[in-house]
Amino acid sequence: MDPVRPGSPYQPIIEALGNYPQKKFYNVSKLGGAKYDTLPYSIRVLFESSIRNCDGFLVKETDAMNILDWKTKQNNVEVPFCPARVVLQDFTGIPAMVDFAAMREAVRNAGGDPMKVNPACPTDLTVDHSLQIDFSKCAIQNAPNPGGGDSQKPMAKLSPLKAQPRKLPCRGQTGCKGPCSAGDSSRNSGQFSAQIENTPILCPFHLQPVPEPETVLKNQELEFGRNRERLQFFKWSSKVFKNISIIPPETGMAHQVNLEYVSRVVFEVKDFLYPDSVVGTDSHTTMVNGLGILGWGPCLSYAEGSRAGRRTPGGVSPEQSRAADSPPSTCWPRCFGCSPGYDWHKCCLYMQYKICVGGIETEAVMLGMPVTLTLPEVVGCELTGTASPLATSIDIVLSITKHLRQADVAGKFVEFFGSGVSQLSVADRTTIANMCPEYGAILSFFPVDNVTLKHLKHTGFDKAKLEVMEVYLKAVKLFRNDESSSREPEYSQVVQISLSSIIPYVSGPKRSQDRVAVNNMKSDFQACLNEKSGVKGFQIAVEKQNDIVPVQYEGNEYKLSHGCIVIAAVISCTNNCNPSVMLAAGLLAKKAVEAGLVVKPYIRTSLSPGSGMVTHYLSSSGVLPYLSKLGFEVVGYGCSTCVGNTAPLPEAIRNAIKQGDIIACGVLSGTKNFEGRICDCVRANYLASPPLVVAYAIAGTVRIDFETEPLGTGFNGKSIYLRDIWPTRRELHTVEEECVISSMFKELKEKMEKGNKRWNLLEAPESTLFPWDLKSTYIRCPSFFDKLAKEPVSPQPIENAHVLLYLGDSVTTDHISPAGSIARSSAAAKYLTNKGLTPREFNSYGARRGNDAVMTRGTFANIKLLNKFIGKPAPKTIHFPSGQTLDVFEAAELYQKEGIPVIILAGRKYGLGSSRDWAAKGPFLLGVKAVLAESYEKVHKSQLIGIGIAPLQFLPGENPSILGLTGREQFSILFPPELSPGMTLDIKTSTGKVFSVMALFENDMEITLYKYGGSLNFVARRFL
Repeated sequence: MDPVRPGSPYQPIIEALGNYPQKKFYNVSKLGGAKYDTLPYSIRVLFESSIRNCDGFLVKETDAMNILDWKTKQNNVEVPFCPARVVLQDFTGIPAMVDFAAMREAVRNAGGDPMKVNPACPTDLTVDHSLQIDFSKCAIQNAPNPGGGDSQKPMAKLSPLKAQPRKLPCRGQTGCKGPCSAGDSSRNSGQFSAQIENTPILCPFHLQPVPEPETVLKNQELEFGRNRERLQFFKWSSKVFKNISIIPPETGMAHQVNLEYVSRVVFEVKDFLYPDSVVGTDSHTTMVNGLGILGWGPCLSYAEGSRAGRRTPGGVSPEQSRAADSPPSTCWPRCFGCSPGYDWHKCCLYMQYKICVGGIETEAVMLGMPVTLTLPEVVGCELTGTASPLATSIDIVLSITKHLRQADVAGKFVEFFGSGVSQLSVADRTTIANMCPEYGAILSFFPVDNVTLKHLKHTGFDKAKLEVMEVYLKAVKLFRNDESSSREPEYSQVVQISLSSIIPYVSGPKRSQDRVAVNNMKSDFQACLNEKSGVKGFQIAVEKQNDIVPVQYEGNEYKLSHGCIVIAAVISCTNNCNPSVMLAAGLLAKKAVEAGLVVKPYIRTSLSPGSGMVTHYLSSSGVLPYLSKLGFEVVGYGCSTCVGNTAPLPEAIRNAIKQGDIIACGVLSGTKNFEGRICDCVRANYLASPPLVVAYAIAGTVRIDFETEPLGTGFNGKSIYLRDIWPTRRELHTVEEECVISSMFKELKEKMEKGNKRWNLLEAPESTLFPWDLKSTYIRCPSFFDKLAKEPVSPQPIENAHVLLYLGDSVTTDHISPAGSIARSSAAAKYLTNKGLTPREFNSYGARRGNDAVMTRGTFANIKLLNKFIGKPAPKTIHFPSGQTLDVFEAAELYQKEGIPVIILAGRKYGLGSSRDWAAKGPFLLGVKAVLAESYEKVHKSQLIGIGIAPLQFLPGENPSILGLTGREQFSILFPPELSPGMTLDIKTSTGKVFSVMALFENDMEITLYKYGGSLNFVARRFL
């Protein structure tokens, strides 16, 4: 994409950059004057983007002036934003790239040049995202079999690419203190965990390299096996599409790679400079704001609670909810949380996200179109004081989360300033920025400053580039400097937080917003045992609170009691972008091993670092073998325990927990801890910093006062307390300085660029058009472009449409979009069975997002869907011409064969929840022409337009009941030749009733997209 739009009215303010005359930029600070100087830094980035991308159609001059007038226009106007780049993870990347492949096919068929179909906006797609833990330490011999195959058959042979470890290569050293064989420890088959490729692990006894363990190797082998077809498609995409970079598997997740590898901070295209900014389909995209890069990802809302097994609010009216005294049971802690005194009604049911991106929006951005956002409020967060030496960055994160949640920052930007900001490393900042969904903010922005530049220097940024970056950012006043006498920006409101008040906390046992001071943990858990069952309590009878259940495991007897730890996971979410907390865990493990402390073998421990960089930190500092010695072995890179992918507990432990009705605990360094999410028999789950995860694993229980009670007994029977092994801040800083060096980042970048053996050996076609395999059940050419033509046609009337579904209030994207496993009785299962697959091979909807036939059949397949035609929750509807009750897909298929259009009737807040592309794509492929609802979730309404479905709304005070509609009528909707924003349309039913509705097209751009059949077809016509 050309950095200077042809015909831009702002070209006169393009200047040369100081001592770099060959480099140009828009000097937006001159255009804005005093108004610009008072803008928050994040709004200045929006302003620069509007100036640079102004073309009179997608971005207008009035849009730029509205942003400049942010102080008076916030919350009142919508503006377009053209981000500098897009980040995709594998699950959302596969349908996007399938759409691009299908667009090439359609353009060729319509007489255009398919080679022109490429992303216009730079796009990075990382293949690693979710990781299924099939193997981890003692689970290797009894691994689950979620990927298919007969569990009774012998284990498949490992890849010849890596040697199978059996014994450590002692080579007869006389100083070896013991045999280094796999059988030396009963905890795991491969004693030590893996590094990034070509980085050896050292035996702690004699400092000799050891082979890669079976855990990582086997997990990687299965991941490649079950996803081979998708990986081949990604490999083809990397070869044929311009302006897209595919980050190979076994590298790191989207949010980790986003920060470590693909961030630019300042873009330079054809010697033209502009700020880096990003939208992404991973919820952790917001972490880039810690580097001074404006970015956000998909919405997260309370409806997501259904993923944790909670009921979604299909029949709760806003009035009923507002009248309630406490949050609904569906309220998801990852939304914003409901602290005492917090207006949860505003948060959960009335909060309208002002910014949100999903698959449809990111595809549009990839094709050069802007995203639309309501100009947000910006909350200034002033940090002062100095944090306690014992407080980790996670403690800082949770403290800031609490303060900002109470300050009501939902749906707003947060921007940090004050003397305390300079005390935070970039790793601290990215951790805080990554947690913004926890307090409801759209993003949490840290402007670039000297700390940022120092970090970038360590990560291998070219010195000359850093100099140019600094000069440019200061020229456009995007550089924060504590020593400068310039005034701070003006904010919508200011929240002050003293770092001196922060002490270590954990969160739980059921919700992430329920924080517990570590020194109060023992008494708080006791209170939870006493409390009635609810958001915290377990209601255990007093006489049973000290029950002990003996259990035999691996030839030894152990005793389980309330509060016992059975899962301890240092996982890939949020914390692991921060080396200090990971190093703290490693140093604590080192001191613990040296003191003679151990972790009980039945505790399911795991280490999923998120990226190779973190593994390198741990390896280079020499702490990784000690973590492994305690059972924290690297199982792979990806989301694992926090999304319920942990390996099952040993059967003896599970039985003991259930038989004794024990409140067993999990401790993890992630962001999700719903009851039963981590493991169905683990009812108490706590979020904690990595070093505390290790500490609690050693203690074996949460019923411990670290100040007065020892973690355990070390060598010579000595009692070891937490203070004896807790690393000091000075120790951490020393190790961090020695480990976080340029060579690490250089090596990791080389690894990402050269790929890995499996990826490099993977064969993929090189043709301009993708050779679709008609037998494939993973990759299929979708039908979005079947009616692609050079010129748009006038909106066609919808005549005699039947109602496919008659839904109530608060229908969420979880109800609509395919998600989770594929039920054996579903329409998708029938399709896959007919393709010759067994239930073991179905995999999930997420894995099959590249097959529209599967995804269409999974649309409205949620078992909690309440269709008023049926009268009970079920993914069923009535096909009225025949009177049959059928699966939703089967009924829609019949209507399409009969040439009968269909619409959806719905109540209030249709489309609540996360932004999901298939919540719009699925209904479109089912033949839905329009949705008629009482109100919409704003983002989903825009997505319907983006796919070509008309969003219609009842007039105020009207609904199907008031109008006397049963949904069994046929509906005819006439569109005038020319649509206009906010216009009303007449609908006539087969019973003779006529009523008016609003067409929710808010601007000319939305009308244009609808006329062209959605954003994909709109852009595809540019290539004809």
